[in-house]
Amino acid sequence: MADFNYYFHPSAFLYVLAREEEWQVALLVDEAHNLLERARGMYSAELTEDSFAKSHAMVPAAAKGALRQLRAEWRRAETSCQGDCMLDDVPESLGRAVRDAAACLAEYFSANPQLAKGPLQDLFFEVLQFARMAESFGEHSVLDFSPAASGKRQVAVRNLIPAPFLRPRFAAARSAVCFSGTLSPFEFYRDTLGLPDDTAMVDIASPFAARQLEVRLAHDLSTRLEDRPRSLARVVETLAAQFKQRPGNYLAFFSSFDYLEMAATELTRHHPGIPIWSQRRGMDSNERTAFLERFQPKGRGIGFAVLGGIFGEGVDLPGDRLVGAFIATLGLPQHDALNERMRQRMEQRFGDGYAYTYLYPGIRKVVQAGGRIIRSESDEGVLWLLDQRFARPEVARLLPDWWTPQIART
Repeated sequence: MADFNYYFHPSAFLYVLAREEEWQVALLVDEAHNLLERARGMYSAELTEDSFAKSHAMVPAAAKGALRQLRAEWRRAETSCQGDCMLDDVPESLGRAVRDAAACLAEYFSANPQLAKGPLQDLFFEVLQFARMAESFGEHSVLDFSPAASGKRQVAVRNLIPAPFLRPRFAAARSAVCFSGTLSPFEFYRDTLGLPDDTAMVDIASPFAARQLEVRLAHDLSTRLEDRPRSLARVVETLAAQFKQRPGNYLAFFSSFDYLEMAATELTRHHPGIPIWSQRRGMDSNERTAFLERFQPKGRGIGFAVLGGIFGEGVDLPGDRLVGAFIATLGLPQHDALNERMRQRMEQRFGDGYAYTYLYPGIRKVVQAGGRIIRSESDEGVLWLLDQRFARPEVARLLPDWWTPQIART
């Protein structure tokens, strides 16, 4: 058993060894729904202003010219970028500058292996990965000049569709079985992961029964960004009414930290007697543990979390440690320049760009979060889907068959 990286990463030693030794490999890919985003990260690369700044004093004389040229070509390419700060190819001069810089640093570390550590080594790995991804650049990727989260400059080769990279890895295996509780719709994962067109699908019925989970769908409520100021009070009153009806531990999922904080503040203001605790940005392992430890047997309160975050998947709270959840979002990815470029590429490649970019990834997060409630055949609970869009046929068909949503007013 090993992480995805061991076989699917571009420099995966296990994959290389299997090819060299002519092993007959059989792959069992657990939680396969996560492979899409993980592979996008594996086949992306970034050059950051921070890495250049941190290693500036350590750059050897033999590499200074190459790194200076690399930064000059970076600026030139960035200047040529129009509108959304993205390019559909890597300028030849930038690709050449990256390769030259990687070669100079490789030669330096080869001659001085004892110095292969610290910020200069980190920069070398960044440059090397960028050179590799620039070399294999195609319609599956985009060159992105958007600033880093810190606000500093960066340039990145962003992979949008990992299928061209993963397809040879699957083809090299004698057999592959990908499994997950959320591989729906199957065609989406087959296409984006590069599985063969004749891949067989087996849909195994859930071991849980509809009677175990009461699913309520708020058909009169919208959590779209522009509607939140008007609907926030009803969202909060729904949480409070459900808690009053059945006191216990609940999780409430929102689309962002801003929305989460709005709802938590509103609930505290109008219902101060309901205990709440909230996920916050950048929680460390101790804080994550403390958050989950609040869900004690026979406990009471509502934990606020971000959909698609660390508490929406892989969390087991059996029995009355969790009796219900609220999902106040469809989980759709943000409409930004990168996702819009991805939508265009998905449309060109698969013909359903909106669903492949926004709808399918969003509903997967909803199903994962809803799956926190029923963890055994004896569990029972309630799930509130707090958005009228859940009633749309194209959305409803993506929910688990054993969920039977009942229309409810907030």
